[in-house]
Amino acid sequence: MRIVGGKWAGVSLVSPGPRVRPTREEVRAAWITGLEPDLGKAKILDLFAGTGALGLEALSRGATSVDFVENGGPALHALKANLAKLRVKGWTRLFKKNVFLFLQGIETPVYDLALADPPYTSQAAERLVTLWLENPFSRILSVEHAAERRLPGRGKKKVYGNSAVTTYRLREKQF
Repeated sequence: MRIVGGKWAGVSLVSPGPRVRPTREEVRAAWITGLEPDLGKAKILDLFAGTGALGLEALSRGATSVDFVENGGPALHALKANLAKLRVKGWTRLFKKNVFLFLQGIETPVYDLALADPPYTSQAAERLVTLWLENPFSRILSVEHAAERRLPGRGKKKVYGNSAVTTYRLREKQF
């Protein structure tokens, strides 16, 4: 696993092992490239961060800062190693917390872009989108999920094999 674009293109990342399903490199490349116009000087939230590959990819391509939220042991170990390897302490924060507990209390769009890669086998993607639709915590929410799933609301879905990414955007009047 490596960063595919930006100033750190080609840098290898530490993987947490076989129990964690990271976003496939080609999906991550297409996903972040599609969001690249929104990355310049953006404040990013990486939910279910895993190795941190999504947030680090965004930082590599011009985002100003990234907050990572992860609470799984092996993933946290890999994420910490990746943050240390890239020496991004001044631009990142790591929250060892359940995503939904972290999001409690955020009342306005605090972030420009939230990236999320919840476990495919849970209902976390649907729950996250529903929460965002009721109380947006970012101007844009982009969620990876199994291709056969349909998430709530009116997001724009792009399919990449057995994976899909659905992106939601607030209208100008909403922020």
